[in-house]
Amino acid sequence: MADGVFAVDVVSVEERLYEGEATFVIAQTTEGELGVLASHEPLFGELNPGGFVVIDEVGGNRLVAAVHGGFLSVTGEKVTVLAEAAEWASSVDAAQEREVLESAEEGSPEYERALSRLRAVEMLEKK
Repeated sequence: MADGVFAVDVVSVEERLYEGEATFVIAQTTEGELGVLASHEPLFGELNPGGFVVIDEVGGNRLVAAVHGGFLSVTGEKVTVLAEAAEWASSVDAAQEREVLESAEEGSPEYERALSRLRAVEMLEKK
């Protein structure tokens, strides 16, 4: 791989969402937001239940996934996201998720999923 480039896999219980190369990844873990560049120190973290993962691909394309729990594994050459559930922000209906967020009880699974989806949409729009 070229300098500054590393492999990324995003896998949920239901499907493999992504397999490719990136120059930067951002993930929300239970310890806080984490940015990963090539040759990052190895680590293993728990993903935030209402979080997202950003992948900046080689060439500048940005992908954002809403993730609902799971784990993040980082080695010097690869980032692996093992999510309980994940979906691309580009497929999220933000207006519908805002309605869910307003009506759901804070901390409930429905609330966390809606929050995750809205955060992912916001990160996609920040390109």
